[in-house]
Amino acid sequence: MASSSAPKYNSNSLENSSSKRTLKDGTNWEQNEEIPRLPGETRVTDKDVIYMCPFNGPVKGRVYITNYRLYLRSVENDPVVILNVPLGVISRIEKMGGASSRGENSYGLDITCKDMRNLRFALKQEGHSRRDIFEVLTKYAFPQSHNLLFFAFVNEEKFSENGWMVYNPMSEYRRQGLPNDRWRVTFINEHYGLCDTYPSLLVVPYNATDDDLKKVAAFRSRNRIPVLSWIHPETQAVIMRCSQPLVGMSGKRNKDDERYLDIIREANGQISKLTIYDARPNVNAVANKATGGGYEGEDAYPNAELFFLDIHNIHVMRESLKKLKDIVYPNVEESHWLSSLESTHWLEHIKLVLTGAIQVADKVSSGRSSVLVHCSDGWDRTAQLTSLAMLMLDSYYRTIEGFEVLVQKEWISFGHKFASRIGHGDKNHADADRSPIFLQFIDCVWQMSKQFPTAFEFNEQFLITILDHLYSCRFGTFLYNSEFLREKEKVTEKTLSLWSLINSEKSKYTNPFYSKELNRALYPVASMRHLELWVNYYIRWNPRIRQQQPNPVEQRYMELLALRDDYIRRLEELQITNNSKISNSSASSTSPSQMVSQVQTHF
Repeated sequence: MASSSAPKYNSNSLENSSSKRTLKDGTNWEQNEEIPRLPGETRVTDKDVIYMCPFNGPVKGRVYITNYRLYLRSVENDPVVILNVPLGVISRIEKMGGASSRGENSYGLDITCKDMRNLRFALKQEGHSRRDIFEVLTKYAFPQSHNLLFFAFVNEEKFSENGWMVYNPMSEYRRQGLPNDRWRVTFINEHYGLCDTYPSLLVVPYNATDDDLKKVAAFRSRNRIPVLSWIHPETQAVIMRCSQPLVGMSGKRNKDDERYLDIIREANGQISKLTIYDARPNVNAVANKATGGGYEGEDAYPNAELFFLDIHNIHVMRESLKKLKDIVYPNVEESHWLSSLESTHWLEHIKLVLTGAIQVADKVSSGRSSVLVHCSDGWDRTAQLTSLAMLMLDSYYRTIEGFEVLVQKEWISFGHKFASRIGHGDKNHADADRSPIFLQFIDCVWQMSKQFPTAFEFNEQFLITILDHLYSCRFGTFLYNSEFLREKEKVTEKTLSLWSLINSEKSKYTNPFYSKELNRALYPVASMRHLELWVNYYIRWNPRIRQQQPNPVEQRYMELLALRDDYIRRLEELQITNNSKISNSSASSTSPSQMVSQVQTHF
């Protein structure tokens, strides 16, 4: 495990291999062209440069810049060194050295990327070679700062699948058995008048009127009222999400909000208290009172119990990732690996997010209690907790299509601020709103997939592809901060969905050990001993780090797990469909449930 040992080294160049994988990612490359190009991608400029490779030393090459990518191809190396970097990945471009610089290769450009790597190019000082390339790169890497369109709006790729058809909110709620006699669909936010960061379609308690919702909105930060995310098919307990109440220093109360939470509690016939999970550390929630926020106090909400989950804010997470990048790129210091990794606190944060989601899932499933989840504004930590809890409880979300629906629903439609957190096309690299919240979520999903290798239809490449295109701006999927803004910009009409790419070549992203299971809750072990650093993502650019693949023993173990799970599933299906026939049969003295138990014990 990466958390208990240093990453393994080898001499194969991951820089080359990862570039070649990218070229297969829907890119057309004519043999007579110097660079690969997507339909709609145009070449802007090219220059001779020296790539200051942190692993292999200076590499002479030619860099090509298009309206989508920076592409470097070496001219003297064998094998050829290739860099293939979508411009959306670039966070910062700095000039290196000045006119008086005399050191070898001391004059050029430093490029900081959002995907854990930095690039450095040395240029000749004659003419305006650096100025020209700096201006072109800045213009196309930061289109929003230069009144240009994202590449997604000029991308002319064609796919066999339309990814925008993956998520239909009404279809997803119907899959959950909604609406019913306790929960209704409301179109009060159809034109985003109630809350401009919420989706247009919401599910709320049947006994709450639209007038009630308006009154509750006035007491919730950003008008983000408690709405339903998921309902348990058996217990009818629900996962609700919202933002913090506007209590303030004076301890304001709102009878409508208090009554609304009671209606939620009563909706599944619950006698016990409604459980509220506040993602923040207690001290932060108290501090938020000074800015008008706060939490649900016992006096105002006697029928609710409140738990703080101690997950830190976006600024802490941003600094943690910076520290992680410092220890994994460009070099990994083996001798101090454990202490260096611990000092980043990255895995501690992953642990807290997973632990919080486990509590939410367990309360709904085992505790048969409805839960309300919020942080401050309800679009960062709240999304992490609700989506992970839903992934643990609902096997549909563990399929490729189901996971796409989960991301569209809990993250994209419910207003996670992708534009602000990622900084798409924005040159302001120091913006305090940037934070790796969605990356943390995907990391948590990867941790779960490691612990349950047969439970997920998708593989690691699926998760890495999502993260790569979180930054690339090749698709419209993650652009803008809300559904309201995406509709305003006509994103679904004018851009392609990332799911179009993935669903057009599903086999590439499918886990061969997947064993379909219904209604089995997955509770990962969220202790530091069982969490690993995701080497194949965070350290993939280092050619000395061996890409972690299952060894033959692990491979066989996963095959056996898949066989076992498939056998158990078939036996359970047999038990359900032929129960009466089997029970009356004298030929079999062992019931299917006993057979299942025997198989589980054997394995």
